[in-house]
Amino acid sequence: MRKLCFIAAILVSFVATNAANAQVRLSASLNINNQPGWGPTGYDHVDYYYIPDVDAYYDVNNHQYVYYDNNTWVHAQTLPSQYSSYDPYQSYKVVVNQPNPWEHNDVYKEKYKSYKGHHSKQEVIRESRDGRYKEHWKNDDDRH
Repeated sequence: MRKLCFIAAILVSFVATNAANAQVRLSASLNINNQPGWGPTGYDHVDYYYIPDVDAYYDVNNHQYVYYDNNTWVHAQTLPSQYSSYDPYQSYKVVVNQPNPWEHNDVYKEKYKSYKGHHSKQEVIRESRDGRYKEHWKNDDDRH
């Protein structure tokens, strides 16, 4: 009987550990609450947005723009002053889930050039009533 209880305890421990690991993997793959209020809806995970209007990227996890300036890619909390009138709520954003997309900027720039100045309405997270974005309803943070 003791042996059976021991085996059952090991089995329960194994199942609990695997369930916890699966939950950690799932929460790591979702970053809905990290996405800015101006991000387009419909994505459980986003690494970067490519923004054709300014030919720049937004790094969702680090809350930074990545743009080309003076022959180098700059990572900064804000875009340079020449884009002070840029409104992320009104521009088209492309979801990019691959590392360092600026290293292939020529591909993104060419592929999405028709979206530059394209202000057809993408539903943004701030305006969505989808329950996945409820954290944005309580704390709409325009810093991003």
